[in-house]
Amino acid sequence: MAYIRFEQINKKFGTNHVLKDIDLTVEKGQLVTLLGPSGCGKSTLLRCLAGLEQVTSGHIFLDGEEITEVVPRQRGIGMVFQQYSLFPNMNVRENVAYGLKLKKLPKKEIEEKVEHMLGVVGLSDKIGHYPSQLSGGQQQRVALARAMVTAPKVLLLDEPLSAIDALLRKQLQIEIRRIQQQLGITTIFVTHDQDEAMVMSDMIHLFHDGRIEQSGTPEQIYTQPATKFAATFIGNYNLPACADFNEAFGTALPYQDLAIRPEIVRLSKDLAADREGLHTAEGIVTGHISHGSLIRYEVTIGKLHLNADVVFGKHISFTEGDKVVVSVPAELIVGL
Repeated sequence: MAYIRFEQINKKFGTNHVLKDIDLTVEKGQLVTLLGPSGCGKSTLLRCLAGLEQVTSGHIFLDGEEITEVVPRQRGIGMVFQQYSLFPNMNVRENVAYGLKLKKLPKKEIEEKVEHMLGVVGLSDKIGHYPSQLSGGQQQRVALARAMVTAPKVLLLDEPLSAIDALLRKQLQIEIRRIQQQLGITTIFVTHDQDEAMVMSDMIHLFHDGRIEQSGTPEQIYTQPATKFAATFIGNYNLPACADFNEAFGTALPYQDLAIRPEIVRLSKDLAADREGLHTAEGIVTGHISHGSLIRYEVTIGKLHLNADVVFGKHISFTEGDKVVVSVPAELIVGL
């Protein structure tokens, strides 16, 4: 039986139907990400699980018990928001100890738990500092320690990294994942960032307009988009009309649209190259732009435009106007 189970969850704010018949399960010990654009319902579902919002209809179960009507403080759930909400007049020790004091644990036990958790998040040397003396990343880890020190049944993370700069954000993604795996705590993470979801998740649920568009592992979501929206949101896919692709490549694929990852599109100046297992056509390079460690080339084949990603440093490079052979592995094309 799933550790967390949402059954037919609906949530309305007046006439605004935010969650629509959501069925979703989470296994114990997983880190599950709710991914999607702003306003799609992912944070609302998180708040319903925490008890901060009441569902309009449906049922929520945690560890075999229904908690739909249980008050928030009795659900055993820890939560970290985008705003860390640390108490400015308390130091790190006092902030992390706050929930334990509410539980009226013995002072010695509180001290031991706080010191252990600050060691886990790497802040033992900041125990006497106040929030104003900490960086954004350090404040985020204090908030994480405060949520985890009470040993919640579930940890909820609502876009906790969105206000942090890109380099630190990548470091904290890895750090949160490490801590989650070390403690084995069931975690639900909300983000609109596809790269963040890919790095951190055991499972991803892609939300769109109050519904779950697709669920799967990061690899499944990335390589096998089930809908055009999924392909649009994940992986920078080429999304040509199938008719245009068939005309350009001389194929007869039986779909309405196609999803083609730019990294599988191959470019070559060798007209005699082996083409087994590939759909090939001759095209012209019509543009390029740098994307980190990649160069993204735009190639035009008649009225079809495709993007192709090539790693920097390869011995082959192209300029606008070059005639090239465009090859696409047949087995990696996704029909929609």
